[in-house]
Amino acid sequence: MESVILPSLDSFKPDLILISAGFDAHHRDPLASLQLVEQDYGWVTRKLMEKADVHCKGRLVSVMEGGYDLIGLGKSVTHHVGALMGH
Repeated sequence: MESVILPSLDSFKPDLILISAGFDAHHRDPLASLQLVEQDYGWVTRKLMEKADVHCKGRLVSVMEGGYDLIGLGKSVTHHVGALMGH
């Protein structure tokens, strides 16, 4: 995220950032092996919001996709939405 995606946004300078908010990279999820924790979702959401403020007047849309572990999904969504709300 820090070495590829966020710098790419600076190069691309989008008019709008769309987040496909899937949470299957959570460590409890059976499909992925990225081992993210729920706080990671809040962090990345805040970073994307910062880029939206810089490049696209804060225009950011998040569309929830889901995840497969309901406990991990619930905790991750809480952090994601909390970041969107400024918490």
